[in-house]
Amino acid sequence: MTTPSKPRVVKCPTCGTAVEWVPENKWRPFCSDRCRLIDLGAWATDQYRVAGETPLDNDTDPLNRPH
Repeated sequence: MTTPSKPRVVKCPTCGTAVEWVPENKWRPFCSDRCRLIDLGAWATDQYRVAGETPLDNDTDPLNRPH
């Protein structure tokens, strides 16, 4: 008989609270809906950004030229 393994514990990206990574936690990796919404708001207001080049606009995008 095998013993059940302990669930993985991660830190909430917003507040740092320990969170069990289990299917029953509907907000994972966040500890709550509040922390999830704070993180979503940060992305929406450009507080977080993915590093990389600025995307091309429609006039300079070579894949968007008329055929």
